[in-house]
Amino acid sequence: MTPARTDRQVEEYWDWVAVALFLLLAVDLLTTLAAARLVGVGAERNPLMRWLLGRDIAVVVGAHLVVVVVVTGFFRHLVERLRRTPEPVDRYFAFAIEVWLGTLVAVGLGVFANNLAVIVLGESLL
Repeated sequence: MTPARTDRQVEEYWDWVAVALFLLLAVDLLTTLAAARLVGVGAERNPLMRWLLGRDIAVVVGAHLVVVVVVTGFFRHLVERLRRTPEPVDRYFAFAIEVWLGTLVAVGLGVFANNLAVIVLGESLL
């Protein structure tokens, strides 16, 4: 891959990381808090989130911010590895990154749908 193509590709990857983090953290947190308020903390299927919901809101938000820092740090390292990966292997590595990003976005949408089901129907889809 040419450096210009890699730069464009990396920019687009960062956009998808932002979308995934928004879905998995901000949207999930807001809908989880709404669901917990409507049906109770016991309806939360994720044991870590259930534990966090029993803590102060600052702890919950702080834990989510830690996840943002860890994921962006990991992704930055991944991008640097992609830039140093020689051809033709770089294409396969880029494809693996795209699959990972697509999976993150799909999981985020699934979690959002499940939280909405809890809010609207009163029970999880899982």
